[in-house]
Amino acid sequence: MALDPKPPSPRAGPRAVEWFLVAYLGFTTVVGLIRLRSEPAIAWVLVANLLVAVLVLVFLAASNRMGPAGLSLRELYPLLLLTALYPAIDILNRFGGISTYDVMVQGWDRNLFGGQVSRTWWQTEPSIFWSTVFHAAYLAYYPIVAAPVLVFLGSGRLSDVRRSVAWLLATFLLCYAVFLLFPVAGPYYEFSRPAAWFIANAPARLVYATLGQGSAYGAAFPSSHVAATVVATAAAFRGSTRLGWILLGPAVLLVVGVVYCQMHYGVDALAGVLVGSGVVIAGTRLDQRQGPAPG
Repeated sequence: MALDPKPPSPRAGPRAVEWFLVAYLGFTTVVGLIRLRSEPAIAWVLVANLLVAVLVLVFLAASNRMGPAGLSLRELYPLLLLTALYPAIDILNRFGGISTYDVMVQGWDRNLFGGQVSRTWWQTEPSIFWSTVFHAAYLAYYPIVAAPVLVFLGSGRLSDVRRSVAWLLATFLLCYAVFLLFPVAGPYYEFSRPAAWFIANAPARLVYATLGQGSAYGAAFPSSHVAATVVATAAAFRGSTRLGWILLGPAVLLVVGVVYCQMHYGVDALAGVLVGSGVVIAGTRLDQRQGPAPG
């Protein structure tokens, strides 16, 4: 791919991603203060929020003095902060002590699909092959989300990097906010595990090992896996048609697989598609209004 013909100029002022972060930090601080009495560990989330806010200010203050490595880090650091913001959901949701809306969401699944599709689909259509493929697609979430950012960064397409990061961050933070206001545990917690034969393949074992190491309670609706996958694939197409087509197949498999593998309710996946599509539409319209990035 060619270098970005009009790379965005460094700016000292806050960009969209910083505004997203500040708004989310304010929101979670309010939620944390409300729930602090029932879960003292939330105090650590409030401290972390303060530290993240300080980090944002540091990047803003130093943006005019950064070299190439520092400027690249400024493009990436909002996504890196998600490694701290996501685990905080579990704390803010009181480590599973908060009431969830699973009964309501299960009702939506019954109305739309005629039953609990996430629990019955693999039973009515049993397949070791599809279990392996769909669990592998679930794992492909990580490279799918990272691909547009890393590929565009490596080829010097900073406008595409900035767009990808902004779209992804908006998607994740929107999902995280819903997780706190409308917590849904999901079939991973609500239903018993699928039959042993169904999860006896290597991708399935790795999926369950990964979830066992860090899964936030109440973070099922909408599926952030699906939403971020939709956004990452769309961002890839915006910058490189070839990269978009490479990601499209695994992305489609993931959207379907999260339901077949009993990781998400069917409605979770549909809501994830809607959230991701909404971010892409809004982001595209904002890009059109702003016009090409200044040189």
